[in-house]
Amino acid sequence: MEVILRADVPKLGSRGDVVKVAAGYARNYLLPRKLAVPASSGNMKVIDQEKAAAVRREATERGGAEDLARQLGTVSVTIARKAGEGDHLFGSVTSIDIADALVAKGFHIDRRKIQLDDPIKNLGEFDVPLRLHRDVNTTLKVQVVRET
Repeated sequence: MEVILRADVPKLGSRGDVVKVAAGYARNYLLPRKLAVPASSGNMKVIDQEKAAAVRREATERGGAEDLARQLGTVSVTIARKAGEGDHLFGSVTSIDIADALVAKGFHIDRRKIQLDDPIKNLGEFDVPLRLHRDVNTTLKVQVVRET
């Protein structure tokens, strides 16, 4: 059975692809979950229109992300935390803390876009990568200082 994918399905295809699958897989999994529609000329036209709309939406999102990346290139965030001997923090600085500091500076960025592998546990200056869009990455200077 041929179906048109309405969403990315791992190990099968991406949105808008026409794929041939077993009838039971389509009938019992793909179609009830609205992941695919049967391949017909009418459905092909609808999918083509959705693809065009997605391309336009993607272009505007990418443009906004590039503008935000340029603005964030000049921004530095300072976070104050209590620290013990050896400049080791009592606690840590996480992506939530960085997102809150950015909100205080007027930038509303989702914490999931802050690519912090491990929480920051020492005082100092760190370059934290941000993934604002699938194709747009930038870094943010984060300074962790001792709280007085």
